[in-house]
Amino acid sequence: MIRKTLRLILGDQLNIQHQWFNNVRKDVLYVIMEIRQETDYVQHHIQKVLAFFLAMRHFAEELKSKGHNVYYIGLDDPKNTQSLTQNLNNLINEHHIAHFEYQLPDEYRLDVQLKEFCSTLKISYKAYDTEHFYTTRYELADFFKGKKTYLMESFYRHMRKKHSVMMQGENPIGGKWNFDSENRKKLPEKFSLPNPKLFNRNINQIVEILLQHQIKTIGNIDANNFIWPITRKENIELLDYFAQYLLPLFGTYQDAMTSQSWSIFHSRLSFGMNVKLISPQEVIKRCIFEWEKRPNEISISQIEGFIRQILGWREYMRGIYWAKMPEYSQLNFFNHQAKLPEWFWNAKTNMNCLHHAIKQSLDYAYAHHIQRLMITGNFALLAGIHPDEADKWYLGIYIDAIEWVEITNTRGMSQFADGGIVGTKPYVSSAAYIDKMSDYCKNCIYDKSKKSGNKACPFNSLYWNFYDRNRNLLEKNPRIGMMYKVWDKMQPDTKAEILQQAEKYLNEIESL
Repeated sequence: MIRKTLRLILGDQLNIQHQWFNNVRKDVLYVIMEIRQETDYVQHHIQKVLAFFLAMRHFAEELKSKGHNVYYIGLDDPKNTQSLTQNLNNLINEHHIAHFEYQLPDEYRLDVQLKEFCSTLKISYKAYDTEHFYTTRYELADFFKGKKTYLMESFYRHMRKKHSVMMQGENPIGGKWNFDSENRKKLPEKFSLPNPKLFNRNINQIVEILLQHQIKTIGNIDANNFIWPITRKENIELLDYFAQYLLPLFGTYQDAMTSQSWSIFHSRLSFGMNVKLISPQEVIKRCIFEWEKRPNEISISQIEGFIRQILGWREYMRGIYWAKMPEYSQLNFFNHQAKLPEWFWNAKTNMNCLHHAIKQSLDYAYAHHIQRLMITGNFALLAGIHPDEADKWYLGIYIDAIEWVEITNTRGMSQFADGGIVGTKPYVSSAAYIDKMSDYCKNCIYDKSKKSGNKACPFNSLYWNFYDRNRNLLEKNPRIGMMYKVWDKMQPDTKAEILQQAEKYLNEIESL
């Protein structure tokens, strides 16, 4: 009898370049499964569920076309128990499996589940690295060993040196590590914006399966026109499009927001990378190639800004996740307790910035990092929303949201619930920043210039209220001291009006 090995491929492990697939082995059975365990642990955007299922199905077909043995368990498969470990046990018994292998999951809960599962096995087993990231799970923790703060910039520089990315010996090309100061421009009025590269497929059949199984989802979908890339080939096409047409202005306008475009100059490669259809190494290599080929068209600030997001921020967030979980998921530095207002699920708010950012998220399962950080995240923090509430929303609504990258960005960077592990200060702002970086304020019924009174922008009073109520926690932060000096110089009557306005808005949050 041939000794049979069962290999598990999770929905975010679609890496055809993994060593597993170098050789076709007749004694190996691969399993990929669509299960309620994964569709139901949080309420996901329908486009996110579909993107995962479509990508998994295409990946399974690709493996089969190369001669590999693949057992695909569809959501409506009669033998599907909807449990990862139950399905595995059934396959092990049914196919007389003698050895089990899996790739290390990127989510802590799945890591625990598979370790516990393996401890019950009476057969041998082995775990492999996913061979995707620049770093190992605990590389960042080792790098910062003995230090209280995990400064991203120092890790980013270490990564640039270690992997010789945009380096001349020990020095960065261009003489600076970071060109962020050049990448904070607002889009000019009447600016010609590029069309995003979209894909097209009819998904009526798979949408029907979700409906039949009553999978609870959020967001909107056009079943006749699914626009996201879900194969490796499509992601490479999207990468080429970004490098050629969007990279030349990516850095300059990476923080800009506009009601005229939902993607601006962003790559939208995060889903493809996070499910491993395309690697961060090849994304960076392709973009550096384009920059070196067209140095007069693509300035160094454009390419450095993009590389910092992938080689720096993405790897850094993953490192924080594995260094700090599971305790990280319970952190609530400000002891915030409020619920998200209902309009986070339907975009029915009069605040134009929030209406646009949320509606876009519901329509496309996507918003770029500043919309997430300085619009939806900013409001949630100012309003005292419980970090669990914010986590569920972000993890559910975005197509690229997998816990390792979502929770560190949300609970850390966005909500400062970790007390400063990720960010050196809370990222909050009044209307001034939103107006500086977007066109949202000009079409809003609220007045961006008013802190209190009729139609005063809620961000203004909530901003000062946030600092006032958290003074004991924030006053000694060296990056915040100036705000308290400004607050203290205000007249007592003015401060009282602002705080009363904030209290009114918080009490009427559902109708803002």
